Amino acid sequence: MRFSLPILLIFAVILFEALPALTKIVSEDSQANLTAGKAFLTANENKEGVQLTASGLQYKILKEGSGPHPTATHKVTVHYQGNTINGDLFDSSYDRGHPLTFTLSNVIPGWTEGLQLMKTGSIFRLFIPSELAYGTQGAGADIEPNATLIFDVELIRIH
Repeated sequence: MRFSLPILLIFAVILFEALPALTKIVSEDSQANLTAGKAFLTANENKEGVQLTASGLQYKILKEGSGPHPTATHKVTVHYQGNTINGDLFDSSYDRGHPLTFTLSNVIPGWTEGLQLMKTGSIFRLFIPSELAYGTQGAGADIEPNATLIFDVELIRIH
């Protein structure tokens, strides 16, 4: 199917005119996510059992494991569930029915840091500020730019 040049030009002009408005909407949503995330983390920091690292990562030990801690160069196997601060589930290895294996240095900084605090068999809840997660880019349709994320992570094995 061929389009005539005038139709393509009209389409291009409409797209060009709409782009600044779309960019503004995305920017406002991103800023709202950042503000909501900071408010959530500020309130969460004072909850019982929540610990804070120097980077701003918060975590709560749900179950303490035993043995050594992994380092950033270790390969690990975990089960996990990821939620937004609104409680929306965006990913779960439990739902897929199999754990995930990866090298710690190849994931978001909040996971790299948080998993190094864990021992085999531990289950932690990680509260990850956007700058330690996917930042201004977000990830896919479910993780918006500047989203603060919550992960329940079970460290199954250090390889």
